[in-house]
Amino acid sequence: MTTTQPDEPLDSIGLPDSVTAPEHRWGFGAFLVVEAVLLASAAFLSVLLGPVSAGQPIPVRDVLLGTIIPTVLAALVAVLFTVVRGNGPRIDLRFEWHWADIRIGFKFGLLGLVLTTISAFIWTEAVGEHNAGSAIGALVENQPMSVTAAIIMFVYLWLLGPVCEEIIYRGLLWGAVERLPWGSERWTRLAAFLLSTAVFAVSHLEPLRTTLLLVIAVPIGLARLFTGRLPGAIVAHQMNNFLPALALLLTTLGVLTL
Repeated sequence: MTTTQPDEPLDSIGLPDSVTAPEHRWGFGAFLVVEAVLLASAAFLSVLLGPVSAGQPIPVRDVLLGTIIPTVLAALVAVLFTVVRGNGPRIDLRFEWHWADIRIGFKFGLLGLVLTTISAFIWTEAVGEHNAGSAIGALVENQPMSVTAAIIMFVYLWLLGPVCEEIIYRGLLWGAVERLPWGSERWTRLAAFLLSTAVFAVSHLEPLRTTLLLVIAVPIGLARLFTGRLPGAIVAHQMNNFLPALALLLTTLGVLTL
């Protein structure tokens, strides 16, 4: 019998090669609960906050509660599932940082920026500028934001939102797909990539933009597929969101006119 030495190489989730992580006890049910939390909290807060008077700046409170809190809450519930019924997010969601993942995520993020820019141009030409905008863009189109609210929205869209969404879709949903008996590990990971990409696009509840969202989601999913860990997808997602988030910030501050 051989013993595992402390300096032996680690696999993709930080465990020695000879050690297999215990299988988590959550699956699609956990993902459906998280999606329900996301939709229900967003609906509840939209009713609670009510409409903003035309021409008035969107308050910071509305930005925090109506846009950010539902996604953050859903991501926290996803992490809680891994703690209560699994091995924690580091193992179950492959949430472990490696410099190689950051580099790969950066490269796929740049690819995503190029694809998004080209696809968005084609999409706008096809459906018209009025129908091509995102839900958040439509929210602020004729409703100015305070400087504080605009900065908070920029940070959320660029940094925090991608972390939360990746935890939900290429973390929790990906892990649920991996539990199914697809056969070989290659087919299991491919199924996780395809399903998480499709669900990510549809879950934004923007039917006209679903095709565009699929294009955006592919490089992000590839970062998760190639690295085997979540941070690569997070970095790719953040890279992809940077320019749109910056454009929205400058637009709401009146620097740009779209």
